Amino acid sequence: MRIGIEAQRIFRKNKHGMDYVVLEEIKELQKSDTRNEYFVFVAPGEDRCLKDSKNVHIIEIGGNIYPLWEQFSLPRAVSQLNLDILHCTSNTAPIYCNIPLILTLHDIIFLEPRDKSNKSFYQNMGWRYRRFVVPKILKKCKRIITVSEFEYNNIISKLNIPEENMAMIYNGYNEWFKPLEDTEQVFQQYIEEPGYFFFLGNTDPKKNTERTLIAYSNYLKKSDIKRKLLMADLDRGYLEDIIERNHIDNIREQIVMPGYIKNVDLPYIYNNAFAFLYTSLRESFGIPLLEAMACGTPVITSNTSSMPEIGGPEVLMVNPQNANEITEKMLLLETDGDLYKKQKEIGLKRAQQFSWKYTAEQLLMLYEEVYRNRHRD
Repeated sequence: MRIGIEAQRIFRKNKHGMDYVVLEEIKELQKSDTRNEYFVFVAPGEDRCLKDSKNVHIIEIGGNIYPLWEQFSLPRAVSQLNLDILHCTSNTAPIYCNIPLILTLHDIIFLEPRDKSNKSFYQNMGWRYRRFVVPKILKKCKRIITVSEFEYNNIISKLNIPEENMAMIYNGYNEWFKPLEDTEQVFQQYIEEPGYFFFLGNTDPKKNTERTLIAYSNYLKKSDIKRKLLMADLDRGYLEDIIERNHIDNIREQIVMPGYIKNVDLPYIYNNAFAFLYTSLRESFGIPLLEAMACGTPVITSNTSSMPEIGGPEVLMVNPQNANEITEKMLLLETDGDLYKKQKEIGLKRAQQFSWKYTAEQLLMLYEEVYRNRHRD
């Protein structure tokens, strides 16, 4: 097979969730599949994290504006290569494309009501673009992949997609997320002392940053230890608005915000954290949840969307809309040593059920099925 994979953003320096998913899928396919030929379409960038090999070819396409890149530059490049399949990996795809199309639809958050408090231009434009493009391409897709049973059922029920057109393939996590020793030199670039709470909040309302910070304020009032809170890459003005609006000045000196944390440094961050707060309102999968568990870091996560499915029935769960519940679980981990030890063991065991190797195997089987069906037709 000659397989095209859209991976537009993987060369950018500050990658996000979907970028890492497709990057790891391609790396695993590159290692395990030598029979088929892959053409990976990317935009130029400074982090050249993937290299050509005998049967994997990197095709760089210029253009920084994503809609123009996807709707014009990508299909033009694809048309010159006589591909059997094009896999678009980040929720959208070209509206006009004569190659059999597979789409990874991570979620359909773009169909849900938009929080008016979200002032991010980038997030708002992406939301509008997906609302315009996705309905136009769904019927053209030979398969639509999503990443959890929660999202699988959600997509089928809300978009009326026939089950035979759907596939569910779990994400994995990188093998370097594991219990580590001698980690001080790396984590101390970000925070001085170990034993902190770690939270990957941002300005997207679904990340539930405001309630989590209220919960942290309550924790500081009740805890004898008063652990620091490490947060990555959050706008300082956004934080100050939350503090002033909720009168939680006591968190200001306790929060450490070092900016963007490199993915290769995250295992050291998890290993030195007391616990990881993954208290989103909604997630389609939740790779950070797995990463923390694989490092043996206890997790407090939400009882909504995919998080119970990925974290498993024994993970510590809260109602993410109840700040008091988050606070209670933070204090419980701090005061119950047996529970803390048990949660470490639960996480390590649960993470073993996921891997990028298994993800790539499932993906290749799907490619082969679409290819066979095309030639049968």
